[in-house]
Amino acid sequence: MRLSARPRPRRSALGEEVEPGGKTVQLSCVPDLAPALDTVAERSAETHRFLRYGWYAAALAAYGGTARTLVVGEAGLSVAALPLVDKGPRWLGLAEIPGCYWPFRSFPVAEGASPAAAEALLAALARQVRALRIGPISDDDPALAWLKVQALAQGWTVLDRFVAHCYLLDIGVPAAEGGWPRGSTLRKNRYFEKHLAREGKLDWTWGSLRFDDLADIERRSWIASRTDGRDAKFTVDGHGAFFGAAARDPVVAGMMSAAVLRIDGRPMAFSFDLVTGARSYAIANSYDPELARHSPGRVLQYRNLARAREQGVRLVDWGAGDSGYKRTMGAVQGPALRDWIFVRPGLAGLAARWLRGAWRRSGQDEGVSA
Repeated sequence: MRLSARPRPRRSALGEEVEPGGKTVQLSCVPDLAPALDTVAERSAETHRFLRYGWYAAALAAYGGTARTLVVGEAGLSVAALPLVDKGPRWLGLAEIPGCYWPFRSFPVAEGASPAAAEALLAALARQVRALRIGPISDDDPALAWLKVQALAQGWTVLDRFVAHCYLLDIGVPAAEGGWPRGSTLRKNRYFEKHLAREGKLDWTWGSLRFDDLADIERRSWIASRTDGRDAKFTVDGHGAFFGAAARDPVVAGMMSAAVLRIDGRPMAFSFDLVTGARSYAIANSYDPELARHSPGRVLQYRNLARAREQGVRLVDWGAGDSGYKRTMGAVQGPALRDWIFVRPGLAGLAARWLRGAWRRSGQDEGVSA
């Protein structure tokens, strides 16, 4: 699909050229997920390099939808790729970014992408949709900041609602240097491990993406007994289809890390993370409540974090919720997670301003920490 912009664009190999702010950028709309997602992700912030073609393809396979991708290039190189799926009837003109809600729903933008490229992307977006939802996403997300500045300058209406605060754990400084973990914590962990060993032979393993084992633990955990199970990450009723499909991308699979505690060969606790360089997103952890008195999840988590630090991880992003145990382990409150809606200029934007308050009230109270 060809995109037009003012002044009248010239043809290019990537799409049509526009010259916002005096810079030449190229636009194209791919009627599917674009291969450019991978090339842009490789040049994006390290924290966003999992936002690849395979990540979004997994979302479409698990949650449905038909995608199209807006691609922006500068000097012949793709610098941003924005995948879209319709939300509600197509005639409403509402769209969102496909993906799993955690770690976040964003899109890849190459580091150093210019404001002119953001302006061009917004011009293309305005011809595709009336409004775009981005999120949940952290307040310090680089793609959000890159797009938001130009959106406000171009007269877009930008709505936000608070979802939660994330919790961050700095494991970069070892205990020997006054950092994490405390000596008393290590002594307590040794105590729990001693009692766990009385239950059978302990086997601590890392790396094997045997999602069936993780799902087995989830089905025995509190998430199955206390909830409807839809938030489970690896079961059929949860998000198992998504993570299974995402792991088919070898680059994404290489970022996935699964730590499992087995006792006499049976999986009893796990910790699953998505590691992007020096940052680890803690996707899920769980354990069999039969062993709750010995804190199997706790001791596995500490072992897992220590191993992650050895491999270069410095910051663990635990996301939202369950702040009690996260604070106990040393995590502190980090940036807010919000849902954003970008509404194009014109009548749609005017109407959205009237709905700003209602959208914010549909979220959580920012003054209350989970």
